[in-house]
Amino acid sequence: MTATATVWTLAFVLVAMGFSLWLRLGLERDLAIGTIRAAIQLIAVGYVLHFVFSRQSAYWMVLMWTVMIVVAARNSATRGKGIPWIFLRIFFTLSVVTGFTLLMMVWMKLIPVKAQVLIPVSGMVIGNSMVVSSLLLNRMKELSESMREEILVSLSLGATSRQASARLLKRSIRSGMIPIIDSLKTVGLVQLPGMMTGLIIAGTNPIEAVRYQLLIMFSFTASSALTSILLGFLVYPTLFTPAHQWIGWREPDTT
Repeated sequence: MTATATVWTLAFVLVAMGFSLWLRLGLERDLAIGTIRAAIQLIAVGYVLHFVFSRQSAYWMVLMWTVMIVVAARNSATRGKGIPWIFLRIFFTLSVVTGFTLLMMVWMKLIPVKAQVLIPVSGMVIGNSMVVSSLLLNRMKELSESMREEILVSLSLGATSRQASARLLKRSIRSGMIPIIDSLKTVGLVQLPGMMTGLIIAGTNPIEAVRYQLLIMFSFTASSALTSILLGFLVYPTLFTPAHQWIGWREPDTT
């Protein structure tokens, strides 16, 4: 795509802004800011990736992964306000999940050990795990309120914190898994996934593009499950004291 064609893509944003003005939605400023930020961020990332790819250095790849995981963890942490050390818990989870997924891919010789492959694939895994983390935390916070009395009754009857929160944990983990399960059921029928579409547009044989997309989808399945389970088990104990007493989560006072 030429630079001129890229500029012309702004027409789509102008259409959205036009509808916002017409319906008086008041989104024009947000759309303008979002468009400018997206352009600046992507151009900057493009230059950074060009530099990292030209170096083929493990140091720069690890630095890129760290930055991506930190940003993803900070974003998901906003969904877990009031949970002790939530940023570190998410950071640890995303690091383990990303490392495990990439190691499995490399060990099975599904992808080559090249920055051009490892960084984009890890970015997709981290992004997917970030969404799963946010869904899990949202659900856990909702259930911790709605199931509070049930958990307290279980504790009063002698249950441990693990036993009392078993249903809360199971339902939260299931919520984190729902998006990838729905995607697996509808992929190819409702939409052509981004990676597959990009490869086809770039001239790759559709069958080869499908193989790469299946690799990503199936790795997302494993990473979603691991993210939900690991983060769930890291977070639920913070609802209780070491003596298995309920304390719940209290959002920090901002007044």
